[in-house]
Amino acid sequence: MESSTAELVVQLVDTVGPEWVKTDEEDLQHYGRDWTSIFQPDPLAIVFPSSIEEVQQVVKLARENQVALVPSGGRTGLSGGAVAKHQEIVVAFDRMNKILDFDSVDRQVVCQPGVITEQLQQFAAENDLFYPVDFASSGSSQLGGNVATNAGGIKVIRYGMTRNWIEGMKVVTGTGELLDFNRGLAKNATGYDFRHLFIGSEGTLGFIVELTLALCSRPQDPAVLLLGVEQMTDTMEVLKAFQNKLQLTAFEFFSDKAMAHVIAEKNLQRPFETESAFYALIEFENMSEQDLETAMELFEHCLEQGWIVDGTISQSSSQAQNLWRLREDISETIAKFSPYKNDISVKVSRIPAFLEEADGLVTEAYPDFEIIWFGHIGDGNVHLNILKPTDLEIEKFYERCSNVSEWVFDLVEKHGGSISAEHGIGMLKKPFLRYSRSEGEIELMKAVKRVFDPENIMNPGKLIDM
Repeated sequence: MESSTAELVVQLVDTVGPEWVKTDEEDLQHYGRDWTSIFQPDPLAIVFPSSIEEVQQVVKLARENQVALVPSGGRTGLSGGAVAKHQEIVVAFDRMNKILDFDSVDRQVVCQPGVITEQLQQFAAENDLFYPVDFASSGSSQLGGNVATNAGGIKVIRYGMTRNWIEGMKVVTGTGELLDFNRGLAKNATGYDFRHLFIGSEGTLGFIVELTLALCSRPQDPAVLLLGVEQMTDTMEVLKAFQNKLQLTAFEFFSDKAMAHVIAEKNLQRPFETESAFYALIEFENMSEQDLETAMELFEHCLEQGWIVDGTISQSSSQAQNLWRLREDISETIAKFSPYKNDISVKVSRIPAFLEEADGLVTEAYPDFEIIWFGHIGDGNVHLNILKPTDLEIEKFYERCSNVSEWVFDLVEKHGGSISAEHGIGMLKKPFLRYSRSEGEIELMKAVKRVFDPENIMNPGKLIDM
């Protein structure tokens, strides 16, 4: 270790304590990466601050020494946004994991950024309230990372993205300055609302060190329908039919290929005998007998129209959970195949045309690869996963997939969509940002970064290049 680096490590130890600075190879590899597998981490050190003041001091030390910083939450990101590969200091928020305050009148909770998403969901339930942002990684993702990527998930159709639930935020900028945005106010017409610059900024403007989040009433007796669909585009007809008559909390879809992996891996039963090419999972609040009757009438209508071929409805909360597993366990189940992921969104009205073109394109381009479709189709977000053959090197696999991604993103641009609906840009999608952002927008993003991070030490190389 060079003398300057060794001296910096000593200063970090003085700031957070000797047991909270890690430099051994195992820790560097563990905390220097996220769920992407293509980037090789190479951080300088891992630091675990326990307070806002310690975060400020770490940022000031990094600035003085011209060393970059990478934020680390639950490391569940899928775009390389939390990977440290150029001797950065990783700032892990695992120790800043407390729920600091709760007000039942305002229905607000104040949290540190290292609070696990599921921890907040449980806290809300204990207080007869609900935190609706939910996704497969909620048991390990952290709130700070959720906000930094504007995480979405399975209930966006009813409750919106993470952005909708942030009512206040404290951040430490690239100069070490502490800023307090909005302070939990419902109405605040005093100019620019800087919260929304930091939501989705992927740590490139500064570190989120405290959050004030809104909670809401718990959904009443959610019921789950799983429907078999032969044509991918028919799922939109089903969505229109149900959305016009019921208050939906989720509308998901997945292919039979995706479900087959889950059933085999988790030793689950098929939901019904009839096999379909695709499935639509619908969750709605069963607030009265009329809601259940309406759901059954809609089921019969969709069957008569030929949009679906079969289906089942949950009769208990445990059955609902089992049906959800068929969708929620997909990402975990296919992870062993090192999938190349595309997280795409278009307007819901454009989904049928986009899916038809995109599926034809990737099927023709990848005749020897298994293609897995699933996603939050009710809000226009679909996940295209291409599974790596066991005998193909991952670098060559990603190279082949990256080439065809350009064609897929051409379609995204044609349909006015986004190349990243909820996974962020990070390093993986940075070369393709031009498909969703104009040159003028990208220059404005760079200008904003220079304001908050003039030395370019906050997660450099992610989202945009300075």
